[in-house]
Amino acid sequence: MRVLQALGWHLSAAQRVYAAFFLYALALGGLYPRMAEIQQSMGVAEGSLGLGLIGTASGTLISLTLGGPWIERLGAARILWLGLPLVAVFYALAGFATQPLFMFLSLLPAGICIGAVEQVVNLEADRVEFALGRRIMNRAHAFWSIGFASAGLIGGLAAQCGFTPQTHLMVMVGVLVVLVGVLLGKFQAAKPRPQSELKAREAVVHFAWPSSAILMLVAATLGAMLMEGAGIDWSAIYMRDVFASSPFICGLAVAAGASTQAVTRFFADRFVERYQAVRVARSLILILGVGVCAVTWAQAPWVALLGLALMGVGTSAIFPLAMSAAAQRTDRPAAVNVAALAQTSFVIFLLGPPLLGWVAEYFGIRATFAVSLPLVAISFWAAKSLKS
Repeated sequence: MRVLQALGWHLSAAQRVYAAFFLYALALGGLYPRMAEIQQSMGVAEGSLGLGLIGTASGTLISLTLGGPWIERLGAARILWLGLPLVAVFYALAGFATQPLFMFLSLLPAGICIGAVEQVVNLEADRVEFALGRRIMNRAHAFWSIGFASAGLIGGLAAQCGFTPQTHLMVMVGVLVVLVGVLLGKFQAAKPRPQSELKAREAVVHFAWPSSAILMLVAATLGAMLMEGAGIDWSAIYMRDVFASSPFICGLAVAAGASTQAVTRFFADRFVERYQAVRVARSLILILGVGVCAVTWAQAPWVALLGLALMGVGTSAIFPLAMSAAAQRTDRPAAVNVAALAQTSFVIFLLGPPLLGWVAEYFGIRATFAVSLPLVAISFWAAKSLKS
């Protein structure tokens, strides 16, 4: 333990940001590879399951909208120390759900914690990026994907070894507590970007209404956000219903997109610097469209897994690029623009799970992915807003 603490406590500012993103994803990623089993134990259809899953998005939206003063009061370090373990705790409670309402009530406070952590980690990444004078936002989000892929693989292995979802998720709570203490025990918030004291107060106090420029950034993320959520929520159930896959393959389906997403994000900053954000974003959106088509019309499990992997590539850098573009705008403080983008984008997560659940229930699980194709086209057009 002392060796681990020594390694964790001597991390650089950028490495602490990477660690925070990794733990953030690890905390919330354990539930989804076990979703097919949890749905079976609840005995509900996809539409009702989607209504339970909306708890996370509802809590996140509440936190992003109203949590600014509390986040400022508690500080970044306390938000991470308290918020990350609590996310794991509430997700573990959701694993015990016997009906959608119980799941909703378990995921609502998890979403409140997620909203606070979401603001902290993205603002920290932007501030460290500014202090270093080089891009780290996409690499930071790569570590989020690594954490989520790790959670998917752990969930798949736990299912294959016969551990119940409840046991698996409770063990993950202990793992998170230890890792947060080791890697973030001496976390210190980075200094804000230079801005006036008045604007800093406005960033904390006022509701972050999206400007027209932020709405364009939201449009650029539409397809990626919806399909990232669909891959998280429904890929395990898709593999079970369409191909009668084993629990491990269902968990692998969740990890497939996150793994390719992680690799792409890790190298995305270099491509953005070389080829510019708009070209990179449109290339990724085209890959996303190919992946969605592959999943929609797959006739073999390996084709579906390949499609999910392509979706991971396609969704990899769109939201991080939008976050960077929002933070770099000079019309309002960075915190306001980042919060406005996050608030508005999470409406997609708020509406997406129940709508996709009802689509799956009445039109089949394949249609859950097919419905995003028009939004992918809109995102391709709106990607022009990602110019620095």
